[in-house]
Amino acid sequence: MRIARFSMGDQVAFGVVEEGGQVIARVGGHPFHGVEFTGERFPVAEVRLIAPMLPSKIVAIGKNYADHAREMGGEPPAEPVVFLKPSTTVIGPSEAIAYPGKLSERVDYEGELAVVIGRLCRDVPAERAGEVIFGYTCANDVTARDLQAKDGQWARAKGFDTFCPLGPWIETELDPADLAITTTLNGEVRQSARTSLLLHDIPALIAYVSAVMTLLPGDVILTGTPAGVGPMSVGDEVGVSIEGIGTLTNRVISRD
Repeated sequence: MRIARFSMGDQVAFGVVEEGGQVIARVGGHPFHGVEFTGERFPVAEVRLIAPMLPSKIVAIGKNYADHAREMGGEPPAEPVVFLKPSTTVIGPSEAIAYPGKLSERVDYEGELAVVIGRLCRDVPAERAGEVIFGYTCANDVTARDLQAKDGQWARAKGFDTFCPLGPWIETELDPADLAITTTLNGEVRQSARTSLLLHDIPALIAYVSAVMTLLPGDVILTGTPAGVGPMSVGDEVGVSIEGIGTLTNRVISRD
């Protein structure tokens, strides 16, 4: 099932995307509490898809593909590298990534598979990770690469407003073990890999992260990006496509 969040005028609602992405059927309340259709149906072209979830936190994993770890100048880490992105980084499909040109000279795309947590949890064993997953979506872990190198820690480089596009919706029925993931810049493929190449798989990540912090419904785990990261410029369009989910597309504008 594909769960989207959308707006029409001054109304915001959840819906189920049907008919190959052409129609959205509105649901009442929050889908975490069950899907109950209201009977309202709208063409997707007549609504505005927005970020499918507003997480309390985004827990991101660095260097979780061996080829990306090496392109960043190091060997793959033995344990997951965990960092946080603030909730204010989240934007939805077709919203603009704001390039902070006064503060950064290089802003990169990083296409990733994102996991959406569906229930409050802590200390989740890897073998029970599936019980706390609501679904999966596409993400772009936008990064001010020069600030990442300059600061040493990553809060500023990863934390600008608009630096975590999510969408276009959440796919709840998906096996994430071996999915194609592709990132394009202005239609040209820049990243291409499969999730089977993750160094630490999704159950392992949920166990690792939940041993440290409580995860709340709607929280998002970014699972890492493959090799091929690179800079974006104002006016560029970046797309993140994941097999079985869809494509998240965002254009880059100047923040200044």
